[in-house]
Amino acid sequence: MAVREIRLFGDPVLRSATDAVGATDESVRALVRDLIDTVALPGRAGVAANQIGVSRRAFSYNIDGRIGYVLNPVLVEVRGEPTLVEEACLSVPGLGYPRLRYPWARVTGVDLDGNAVDLSGDGLMGQALQHETDHLDGRVYVEGLEPEIKRQAMRDIRDSPWFHN
Repeated sequence: MAVREIRLFGDPVLRSATDAVGATDESVRALVRDLIDTVALPGRAGVAANQIGVSRRAFSYNIDGRIGYVLNPVLVEVRGEPTLVEEACLSVPGLGYPRLRYPWARVTGVDLDGNAVDLSGDGLMGQALQHETDHLDGRVYVEGLEPEIKRQAMRDIRDSPWFHN
């Protein structure tokens, strides 16, 4: 069990779609423990496996005091009219921008025992479900910003002390 270092924007692991989690073995159990430990820190709503350097389809969440995880999540449904919401990301530290997101989302997947997991919600939960599945598909939230905002975000990222070309 460990809090893992978050990979930052520009790291190739964040740009590739992740691989499905296969049979549950000790490496998968360790991944889930690390995801939960890493998301449990204050101010964190979600952590995708590739954000900790593991190209597997899994994420953890910490919404309204509820901490959990899902393996092989699939975004199966969104509802409502997309609206601009402030969004930030652990992989783009210190920066946040308005991003279009659906107000409600639903993800299905499995747990370590192969039982079905069905997560849904609005507000922060809906946003997190969309954000984390984007990560697992190799997309960081700044890629979905409106063009003018994205140009500013990319300038801000290049000027950030943590960004390395």
